[in-house]
Amino acid sequence: MTKEEQNLRKEEEYDDDEEEKEADLRGDVLESILCRVPLIHLLPASHVSKAWNYAVFSSLRHFNKPKPWLIVHAQSSRHPYAITALAYDPRSNLWLRINQKPPIDYVSALRSSNSSLLYMLSISKFSFSVDPLHLTWHHVDPPLVWRTDPIVAMVGRQVIIAGGTFDFEDDPLSVEIYDLDTRRWDACEFMPAILKDSAASTWLSVAANTKNIYIMEQVSGITYSFDPISRIWSGPFDLRRDQDIYFSVIGISDDNLIMVGLLGNSDNLKDVKVWKLKSESFQLCKEMGVMPKELVDKLRGEHLSLNSIKISLMGDFLYIYNPDEPEDMVVCEINCEKLRRWGSLKNAAVSDRSRVAERMAITCAEVGLGDLGKAVGSGKGRFSIVNDGISHWL
Repeated sequence: MTKEEQNLRKEEEYDDDEEEKEADLRGDVLESILCRVPLIHLLPASHVSKAWNYAVFSSLRHFNKPKPWLIVHAQSSRHPYAITALAYDPRSNLWLRINQKPPIDYVSALRSSNSSLLYMLSISKFSFSVDPLHLTWHHVDPPLVWRTDPIVAMVGRQVIIAGGTFDFEDDPLSVEIYDLDTRRWDACEFMPAILKDSAASTWLSVAANTKNIYIMEQVSGITYSFDPISRIWSGPFDLRRDQDIYFSVIGISDDNLIMVGLLGNSDNLKDVKVWKLKSESFQLCKEMGVMPKELVDKLRGEHLSLNSIKISLMGDFLYIYNPDEPEDMVVCEINCEKLRRWGSLKNAAVSDRSRVAERMAITCAEVGLGDLGKAVGSGKGRFSIVNDGISHWL
C-alpha cells in the first residue's frame, strides 16, 4: 500500500469515527440536549453539520421554542449620550449584553412605543428602528409640526405621530403620517377634541396591531382607535368594566388588545388585574387574572404609593414595571384566555454600571435564530451573557 493510499484510508477511518460519534447524538437525545442550550449558543451549533442544523431547528420547534425578548436600552446622561442594550431571553432565562457596532448615533432622548418601536425625535431629524434587535435605523426629516412629547406608533409601512406639540400656535391634536414607501409626511384628521388636555405620551397609552392604533387616556380610561388607511378616528370606547380602576395601560398580544389596570387608589393599591378585549367595539371583555400580592409589593417598591405603571408586551409575554423604580419587573406568561404564571425579574440594566443612565427605553420583540444570524453575520451585533434571570415562578 502506497503512502498516499494509507493517508486516504486514515481520512476515511476518521470520517467514519466522526459519523459514528455524530450518530450517537442524533435524534431525540441531541434535541433534548440542545433545548437546554441558550439561544445565542445554538447559532454556532447549527453550523456544525447538516444533522446538527436539523436538530437545532427541530429542538426549537418541538422542545423549547424561542420566546419574546425584553430589551432595555439605557441612555447615558453624559456626552456623547451613549446607549447600551441589555436583553432578557426567557427561553434561556438569561440576561444578555448586546454590543452594537456601530453604536447608535445620538439624535435626542431615546424613547420606545408600542413595545417594539424605538425612536429619537429632534427639530432636525426623526430616527426610528423597528427590527427586533434595533440594529438598523431609519433617519428621515422631522414631522411638519414640531413636537416634544407625541404618541408614536407604526402600522404596516406607516409611522403615525400625534399630539405632543410644543408651540402654542400649533394645534395640540394634530396628526401626521410618515409613509416609508413615499418617504414623505402627510397631515390628516386631528385627534378627538376630548383629548386636547392630554394629547401627549405622558398621559396616553398607545398600542398598535396590523390595522389600527389605539390610544387610552391612562387616568380616565377613555379610548379611541385610528385607521391609518381611512384616516378616521373611532370612539370613545369604555374599556373599564371595574369602577375601582384608577390607572390603566394597553398593549397588543396576537392582535388582541390587553389592558392592565391598577385598582384602588395611588395610596391604597388593592390589586393589579389583566383583561383581554375583543371585537371592534370591545364589548367582549374577559378578566385574565390578578397579580399575586407579593409581586404587587415588588412593583410598588420602597414607596407606599403607586401612581403609574408601564408595560411591554409581545406574543405570550407581558412585562410590567414601575417607571419610578424599574429595578424589579413583573413578568407574566399568557396562555390563551388565562395567565399561566407570574414571576419577578431583576432589571440588569439598573444593577449594571448603566445605573447612571437618566433614561431607559424598553422594547419587546420576537427574536429567532435568523435574527441572531443576521446580527452576527453583518457584524452589527455581538452577544454575551451577563447573569441569570428569574429565580422562581409563582
